[in-house]
Amino acid sequence: MRTFFEPDQEEEFEAAKDLLIRRCLDWAGDRGLAADGLVLTAALDSRHRSRDGRLAFWDGAQVRRFLLEWIPRYVAAPREDLEAAPQSLITLLRYLDATGIRDPRGATTPELEKAVAEAVKDYPAALADPYRQGLARFWAQVAIDNGVDPGDHKALTKFQRDVDAGRVAYDADALDKVMEARFVGLGPDEERAFPQPPIVLPPAPEIAAAAARSETVRRLAALADWAGAEGRPLTGTGNLRVADARELAELLGTGEQDLKVRSATHMPKLHLVVEWAKAARLVRVSKGRLLRVAKAAPLLRDPERLWSRAFEVFFDLGPAIGASASGWDVQSPLAEVFDEMMADVLNSVYGLPGQVPVARLQETVWLACREYLMPGDRTHDLWRRKVDDDLVAALEALAEFGAVELSHGVAEALYLSDLGDDDEEQPLPLDARTRLRAILAEPGLLVSLTPLGMRGVRERMLAEGRDAPLVGELAQAAPGELLGVLAEHYPPEEAATELEGWLAAHGGDVEPLLDAVRACPFRTRASAMLTTLVETHPGGRSLLAGLRGDRVLGPIAITLLHDAGAVGPDDLSSSEQLLLMTEGLLNLLEVAGPEEVVTQLGQMAGREAPQIIEAVTRSGHPATVGMDELRRLVAEPLLTRSRTLRFVEGPRPGARGRRSGHGKKRRR
Repeated sequence: MRTFFEPDQEEEFEAAKDLLIRRCLDWAGDRGLAADGLVLTAALDSRHRSRDGRLAFWDGAQVRRFLLEWIPRYVAAPREDLEAAPQSLITLLRYLDATGIRDPRGATTPELEKAVAEAVKDYPAALADPYRQGLARFWAQVAIDNGVDPGDHKALTKFQRDVDAGRVAYDADALDKVMEARFVGLGPDEERAFPQPPIVLPPAPEIAAAAARSETVRRLAALADWAGAEGRPLTGTGNLRVADARELAELLGTGEQDLKVRSATHMPKLHLVVEWAKAARLVRVSKGRLLRVAKAAPLLRDPERLWSRAFEVFFDLGPAIGASASGWDVQSPLAEVFDEMMADVLNSVYGLPGQVPVARLQETVWLACREYLMPGDRTHDLWRRKVDDDLVAALEALAEFGAVELSHGVAEALYLSDLGDDDEEQPLPLDARTRLRAILAEPGLLVSLTPLGMRGVRERMLAEGRDAPLVGELAQAAPGELLGVLAEHYPPEEAATELEGWLAAHGGDVEPLLDAVRACPFRTRASAMLTTLVETHPGGRSLLAGLRGDRVLGPIAITLLHDAGAVGPDDLSSSEQLLLMTEGLLNLLEVAGPEEVVTQLGQMAGREAPQIIEAVTRSGHPATVGMDELRRLVAEPLLTRSRTLRFVEGPRPGARGRRSGHGKKRRR
């Protein structure tokens, strides 16, 4: 049972969603808990159509997004069902926890229930807010409120005619607001972000020491101290006086104190530090003076916190980054989209291996910035150089800040491997690929993130709802949750490191992990968990062989051994062969549904399918939940169908004459 699917894996997602909802409804019914299938469907859809796509990851932000944005926009239902939706969400969250498939990097179940209770305060207003409604949801809700089932095509057609004829009352003002929200693009849909690889960060003291060594952090603190509580006078245009700028440049060590300039803004490094300090709220302008912000004192005494604040506001500094000593004040297109472009650049460097050639980053940044220029602009070459220079200037600023490391050398072959002329899937145009092949063949500027930069970029991605794994963050996770995350989101090497850390924190005992696999009610997930344990634990192979006779894990172990070629049909007893077949059918039931199981049985066994399914139900397979579903959803319908096809006593269809054979003969 997977809990993560790429956006184009719709069939796989729908199958998993059906399984999860079916199981959750049964679980809730056994416990007398409220659960509505429509709400469960909407909750899983909201997570699939999100930045990270993790169905089992929930936190307070996701709770609010679902209840206050997703339901008002997409879910049309009777009012009483909408009012009960928060309780159905709680049931789903409890079920994810109870079955061990909750993503431990999210909030705990008590925390989530508290988040639901907080969101419920705003829920009625959100449902009534027309700006949060989609157009389809608006009309579907009007239909439902008028007793029309949106799934009844005939009734819906009549409803549409009644609307056109003015026989249906609806809130016209609310409809206008719905349309307004539609045109301005409001809504909870999010573009799926690329999954990021797990990273390793040094211990916290090393991170703090690196922040204290940052040249930019030193300059920001020195600038605030130089400005002081009394402040420094500014010119009529709001800039430092040139004489003060020269003094400050020498104090900060920017090397610009001897430049022949008419304005402090033509000292690029100094100007950037001043604007950076303003953005970080370390200094402020008041009554023509530059003053230190009094409330910033604790921040200025803590280099690590100061570094984080400065990184947070760096993406607002586009105009300052583009300033030049020449006095040319025309901004490049990069300044217009600096926050978005630099976030994409650093995210790319975060997710790519080794040192990234800056030339490749420049190419993609230019393609994005070019959209802001007029078609046919004859100054494209000039703008291109300006964008390239500004990107390098931004990276140099980040290097002094301690977020990136710049070097000079030949790019790794990886960054040339996808630049072929016949590569149709490459987003770069052919002329760009040709240009890059020539550039990357020679030594050039390379960039990589420092540990400080890695942490800063990761924190930004987490704030955006993205998945950015960190090796070591699962050390206190429950065993089943650990194996589930490793199976779905970690490459083998990082998974092995994470598992090693978890075992070290839990006495090295592997048995709790095996118990978690035994307890998992989803066979496909249990198989993936055991596979991950076998492949990442040093003694995994011998461990698997020893599980062949395990009462609960035996069928999975036999399947894995059989798939790996470690055992063949002749090596299995008849009971093991039956368990192997049952395990396969249970897996198929989970990933494809009961109809596909029936189809596969028919294709595989023909008329013998009823006998096979009867044998499977008597196999003694330990998967209680799965076997119950197999009996209800596959075996019973299949056996019932096979019985109805058997001829009962009496004339067979198409037979002539009477049973006794003593009837009158037909005349010829």
